[in-house]
Amino acid sequence: MPGLVLVVDDDASFRTAIERRLRLAGYDVATYSSAAELLGRLPSGEQPACVLLDVKIPGLSGPDLQSRLIEIGSTLPIVFVTGYADTATTVRTIKAGAEDFLTKPVSSEQLIDAIERAMSRQIAAQNQRSTLDAFRALLSSLTPRERQVFDLIVLGKINKQIAHELGTTERTIKAHRHQVMEKMRVHSFAELVSIAERLGLIDPSASKN
Repeated sequence: MPGLVLVVDDDASFRTAIERRLRLAGYDVATYSSAAELLGRLPSGEQPACVLLDVKIPGLSGPDLQSRLIEIGSTLPIVFVTGYADTATTVRTIKAGAEDFLTKPVSSEQLIDAIERAMSRQIAAQNQRSTLDAFRALLSSLTPRERQVFDLIVLGKINKQIAHELGTTERTIKAHRHQVMEKMRVHSFAELVSIAERLGLIDPSASKN
């Protein structure tokens, strides 16, 4: 799996060795000697990427950099690699969303495995965000009346009930319902409900009542 690994470690020999190992495995690599250096040169782009981060680095520590990245909305997964593992730090970083916590010396196999997992999860999260963005775009294409019909359909209301609630005829609702299905690019009621659930518009248990 190709991707970019951002190595943050103040040990120059470790950075060089890790860069060599990762490039041999097919990864692009960028190295940084401090947290500030990474924050000043954060890569932008669609390429899968992850941060390989030491815990004890000058200035902002590894866990503090993790917090800062979360604050600025970064979705970069983080794999910690340290020579000084302690339980409190491990628990803190994993709870904050770190992908893994490895102790030096780390084998190439262990390292690549952690990086692959981190990047796979990042790609899955990006795909999910793209899917939800696409659903939101389809939803915004509905007219105000179609949106009302959509909201009532996904609650399990039948055409007769919707017509009564909106003060119109069943025939009109049937036409609106057809338009909603067309615009949302679905072929069944179940698909429509699934989209509403994924967008957080309805409680998954509500449609089953």
